[in-house]
Amino acid sequence: MRIAIAQLDYTVGAFDANLALMREAVEKARIQGSDLVVFSELATVGYPPGDLLERRDFVDRNLRQLEHVAGLSDDSLGIVVGYVDRNPTGRGKGLFNSAALCVGGRSVARYHKCLLPSYDVFDEARHFEPGGPARPLLFKGVRLGISVCEDVWSDPDLDGRSIYHRDPVLEQVEAGAQLLINISASPFELGKAAQRRDLVRRYAAQSGRFFVYANQVGGNDELVFDGHSIVVDPTGRVVVRGHDFAEDLLVYDIDLEASDGELGELRPVAESTGEEAVKALELGLGDYAKKTGFGKVLLGLSGGIDSALTAAVAARALGPDRVLGVAMPTRYSSRGSLDDAQALVDNLGIDYRVISIDGIFQAYLDGLAPIFQDCEADVTEENIQARIRCGVLMALSNKFGRLLLTTGNKSELAVGYATLYGDMAGGLAVISDVPKTLVYDIARHLNRERETIPQSIIDKPPSAELRPDQTDQDSLPPYDELDRVVEGYVERNLSVSELAAEGNDRGVVELVVGLIDRSEYKRRQAAPGIKITAKAFGIGRRYPIVADYKGLHG
Repeated sequence: MRIAIAQLDYTVGAFDANLALMREAVEKARIQGSDLVVFSELATVGYPPGDLLERRDFVDRNLRQLEHVAGLSDDSLGIVVGYVDRNPTGRGKGLFNSAALCVGGRSVARYHKCLLPSYDVFDEARHFEPGGPARPLLFKGVRLGISVCEDVWSDPDLDGRSIYHRDPVLEQVEAGAQLLINISASPFELGKAAQRRDLVRRYAAQSGRFFVYANQVGGNDELVFDGHSIVVDPTGRVVVRGHDFAEDLLVYDIDLEASDGELGELRPVAESTGEEAVKALELGLGDYAKKTGFGKVLLGLSGGIDSALTAAVAARALGPDRVLGVAMPTRYSSRGSLDDAQALVDNLGIDYRVISIDGIFQAYLDGLAPIFQDCEADVTEENIQARIRCGVLMALSNKFGRLLLTTGNKSELAVGYATLYGDMAGGLAVISDVPKTLVYDIARHLNRERETIPQSIIDKPPSAELRPDQTDQDSLPPYDELDRVVEGYVERNLSVSELAAEGNDRGVVELVVGLIDRSEYKRRQAAPGIKITAKAFGIGRRYPIVADYKGLHG
């Protein structure tokens, strides 16, 4: 059986555009003599649709979309496609997350997703009813064991236990499935592609069957989908691998009688954390700008590492001619920072403007002087500068229709080292899930072939330059120590005592954990950011602002 995996970049709700993508993939697969084309999870609507699923008209349009996709099939070419089905029983949730088997121009059989994730960024139990017993679907005399995304994540070997009470893939095997297929919309995080691959390999080897895994690609809001579709043979060997972070069409001949498979094409994929991260950020930013209708972006350039990395990602994602960097010096800005910003701009080839805001800052100080006359200067005056810069950038965004990118990293967002309505304000927080130490790693990765980010920016101590001789370490622990605590507390939910037991200084742990907890109100007002780690601030971390539990005594 010749299988074609269509790894496509869908826009949620863009029915006509998405159908055009699928039609093109089907025609390419037909030309190559394919028997079956496999699309990803909820391909009719794009993933994740969120509360659009509560709209009857949206679900209706999705069902019409299924009819259009089914119409692309014929008696020789079948299609497996993810869609939203209605639950007609009158019990449970009103919808199913489903896969349809289409043959001869119509949908002939269906499978309902059994395992509905409700952790991290997922909330599928909000809308969907779990499917019943997993049974194979017959196609050209072959029993297809179709499953949907989370159905393959029931393996207890993943982390020592399964959060589910059933295993739909094993149910399919026990029911006589000859070929396993999983259609997925699995979001990217660092290292997750290897996890997925190992899951599929174990199922294939344990069952002695070929396993086809088709994943969505592209950026939708905070989430990036990395593709990385694969075919695994009955020995557990990956015989075909799709591109990561790019659309692809994989065609492979499966001999269902064979005990192993012929080695097909293994597309090149990221080989390091830095490469994975920059590819994800590029795709996330590029798709966010394109799908929201912004052709151009702008950002503030301070001469520091965070804005430099954000500018470099933007130039790679959109092209340098679509990026505007703006330096906004005050009396505290060093000559070196302006020189570094200019060097970065020269390396990237982006547009650049310098707008001094010191006069505006002085006007603020003069206007507030009668009220502040008995007060010492403090963070108030520092924040005024950040908020002036935001006002300037938003004026340029409004005037020229550019998407404003914020430049804060995950470490700063975690501990509140950022200014509300200042450097936190914007349309997309590109590196808000990138810890400071990883910012440097990505910068070094970008500089492997040629100097993209000036070495002087990488080497100098990070500083907000909001007061004389300021550095970040005046207020914060060294970033390698801070990032270890952030990773343990935010991503692994460790307590203060557990973090200290891992060798972290307890004083540093208590300081950082206290800052994380007190800064929740700031993060609630932050721009959406691109998720690349196991736990990002935003939709996947739902902590209360008003709470009396500080996590400091565990």
